[in-house]
Amino acid sequence: MMDSCCDDKGSELAQLRGRQARVLYIVLAINALMFVVEFSAGWMLSSTALLGDSLDMFGDALVYAISLFVLHRGTRARAGAALFKSGFLLLFSLLIIAEAVRKSLLGVVPEAGWMGLIGFMALAANLSCLLLLYTHRSDDINMSSTWLCSRNDVIANLSVLAAAGLVMFTGSLWPDLIVGVCLALLYLHSSVQVGRKAWPQWRRGDDQYAEEVQAEAPAAGCCGSSAKKP
Repeated sequence: MMDSCCDDKGSELAQLRGRQARVLYIVLAINALMFVVEFSAGWMLSSTALLGDSLDMFGDALVYAISLFVLHRGTRARAGAALFKSGFLLLFSLLIIAEAVRKSLLGVVPEAGWMGLIGFMALAANLSCLLLLYTHRSDDINMSSTWLCSRNDVIANLSVLAAAGLVMFTGSLWPDLIVGVCLALLYLHSSVQVGRKAWPQWRRGDDQYAEEVQAEAPAAGCCGSSAKKP
């Protein structure tokens, strides 16, 4: 009976992981596609805000890809994936800040109309991801944090739309530059924080993962009772 109970729980967990993976694959595809669209549009339209917001899509795509990659892996794999994400975010953040400096020197004003249209597309994409993740927001800490990140991303989309409106109203490049640089600095800071936390975990390796599994093992219940048998 105890073995049957453990098998049932294992099957339920596998089904939950399968449902989570399907949702993560969908939101990964949405964010990866929107990163390409928003980054390309930001470059062609000379919009620093769109370039900065594309970091949001890029970061989310990496988060979802990492969530799928580490679904059944240990601490070292999670930390290595986080370091990979940190390095790319750092690189793109510095690129966008350098581009903002160049545009400020040249006085390039972005095309506000197209900027607003792409901003609306990014907002729609993030809202779609938010709805997809909503039913899984309480599954576990991984899915909960993923949903919260998507919810907060909407704020970045709204800031891009506000910048587009101000550029259209004032004819100035500064609203676009300010929003874009602020977003780039935000993700630059995030990349440093992620790398700082992930590096010691990567160095410690999977010994920590074994300790986490042992600490999280149930102290009671059918599976826990079975493990305690002499």
